[in-house]
Amino acid sequence: MNHSQLIEYGLSLKGARLQYPFHPDTPVLYVGSKMFALFGSNFGYPSMTLKTNPEEAWIVREQYAGTVLPGYHMNKRHWNTVLLNGKITDRVLLEMIDESYGLVLRKLTVREREAVLNLKRC
Repeated sequence: MNHSQLIEYGLSLKGARLQYPFHPDTPVLYVGSKMFALFGSNFGYPSMTLKTNPEEAWIVREQYAGTVLPGYHMNKRHWNTVLLNGKITDRVLLEMIDESYGLVLRKLTVREREAVLNLKRC
């Protein structure tokens, strides 16, 4: 999958929105006031950086060694950078986005989370 397809999927999640807080070439997906996916390139590949469960981050890094790396310019315990080099199936990439979205959604304030969950889809 490429950035456009992954962003399109991310935007299908309730309350997700796209912003460019860092650079016009660096799209970031947010839910509420927090980001859950950052798109860029690393080591010559398109990449995405996603929130991850800190207790499981190392497992995914070992399972996809050389493709899933500690989050580039992020807290290495809580974020992974995934190189879009074709070594991870589309299904797994989408599951990683879902996990990141869910982790971030759960960390929103109660008020902010309820506002997101009460949004109506168009």
